[in-house]
Amino acid sequence: MILDQAAGRSLAALASLVFLVVALVAGGVSPSRAASALSPADRVALRAEIVHLLANEPELPLPVRQRAEALAAYYSDGAHPILWLGEPRSADLITWLRNAAEDGLDPAAYPAGQLEKLAEAVGETNSRGRAIVELHFSAAFLQFASDLQVGRFLPHKVDPDFFQEGRSIDQLGALTLLSVSDSLDRFFLQWQPQAPDYADLRAALADYRALAGAGGWPTVPLGESLKPGMSDPRVPALRARLAVTDGADPAAPSAGDLVYDDALVAVVKAFQARHGLDVDSVVGKGTVAALNVSVETRVRDIVLSMERWRWMPPDLGRNHLIVNIAGFELRRFAGGRLEERMNVVVGRPYNKTPVFSDRVRYLEFNPYWNVPHGIAVKEELPKLKSNPAARAAAGFEAVRGDKVYPLTSINWSQYGPGNFPFQLRQRPGPNNALGRVKFMFPNQFDVYLHDTPARSLFDKAERAFSHGCIRLARPLDLAVQVLAVGGVPGWDMAKVNAVVATGKRTVVNLAEPLPVHITYFTAWVDQGIPNFRADIYGQDEKLNAALDGQALSW
Repeated sequence: MILDQAAGRSLAALASLVFLVVALVAGGVSPSRAASALSPADRVALRAEIVHLLANEPELPLPVRQRAEALAAYYSDGAHPILWLGEPRSADLITWLRNAAEDGLDPAAYPAGQLEKLAEAVGETNSRGRAIVELHFSAAFLQFASDLQVGRFLPHKVDPDFFQEGRSIDQLGALTLLSVSDSLDRFFLQWQPQAPDYADLRAALADYRALAGAGGWPTVPLGESLKPGMSDPRVPALRARLAVTDGADPAAPSAGDLVYDDALVAVVKAFQARHGLDVDSVVGKGTVAALNVSVETRVRDIVLSMERWRWMPPDLGRNHLIVNIAGFELRRFAGGRLEERMNVVVGRPYNKTPVFSDRVRYLEFNPYWNVPHGIAVKEELPKLKSNPAARAAAGFEAVRGDKVYPLTSINWSQYGPGNFPFQLRQRPGPNNALGRVKFMFPNQFDVYLHDTPARSLFDKAERAFSHGCIRLARPLDLAVQVLAVGGVPGWDMAKVNAVVATGKRTVVNLAEPLPVHITYFTAWVDQGIPNFRADIYGQDEKLNAALDGQALSW
């Protein structure tokens, strides 16, 4: 609601503004008055009033005051046109705000109803009232444009393990770009995140909202694990559930409507794959739990992933790596195209892999593992006190200053968490925790990509087992690819294998550092198929709580 409380104004001016407020609430002005074009003289007067208000009125609505600097810069430039009054884009903005849910935003956070009443009141107010209406529209546009492009929160305010750089829009740039755009629709479609993943999620959101509007899907009762060929009274419910989202034939074979047959098995396996479950065709507790997640929860999952895409850098790099922690997967892009996918192991829930972006700057073959201090005193020191010879046999040694000490030469019983003067490290070799190669992007978290001797972990569906670093299923393959796109010629697999075989630490710097993005998405679309994963770090819960508690400024 618009209020005029500026000191020193006449009662007549105050009464005029009160009339405007009443008109807004009543909504009794004919919409046709809002469509009337402004004359050139009206536009000059309107611009002058806007500039005066921004410079001298301390009681403008809060959303306008918050954006006053950009608004003043735009409207004080006589070359910039009036954006909303007498323009069809004002109605288009109201439509976008009402349909904000299509982009995973909350329509209740935007003043569509207020703007509609303001537009209706334009024909019944003076230049001051029209100026306030124009500013209100511009402020609402800037809020929506910001939410659409960079998100509603700074990432680290939602979760301290998100270290993506907070971004803000160029407000003056947005207003200026809008002024030369041929339509508001085109502006917003080009303004929202341009990653194909975002567009895919937007389409999936529409599909899942349609499913919600149609009543969602039926649930599958719990029971003993259902295996292929078994006959069970829950099979019709399973078939009906999968018919909604995964293309199962809702009509059972006439010969056995209770049989878990081959056709239904194939659909179950596809469902398990897109939900990150063990693809074993067994309908056990985990699969039933995923089947029974509500459509409303899946809508929320998609909305949260769309919000996280707004936090991503606008330019990921034509060549880049992207790791999805929740999906336990690395993807490599070259020339903007997906070229490689790889299973990864990420940090345990109590050793979370942080979310951030950086650049791979060098590769280290046959690396030493410099054990982080926390791991050294919490995990290794008890082993050293018990059997230092065993740790020495595993390739560990102690470093203090420039000296390297055999583990068996030290009396470990005299050391503890507050008194540990050594750097513990593990020499290159078959037992080295980092394997044969690590991909370095020096950062404050001491997190990187690397090989591992623990190969069996890659066969598991959920792969959160590390101390925070990211273990790679095919590290030497990735090494060849990264060196090639990093501008280091001559490193084919034969050369990589030869260097590894020497057992000597070898560092290879990239001529062109490669962007790497460590992300956390529990929903995405893969070749047109929506995928969902468990919220292993509880980060969806935090973001959802933040969105639910978002303060409204209108």
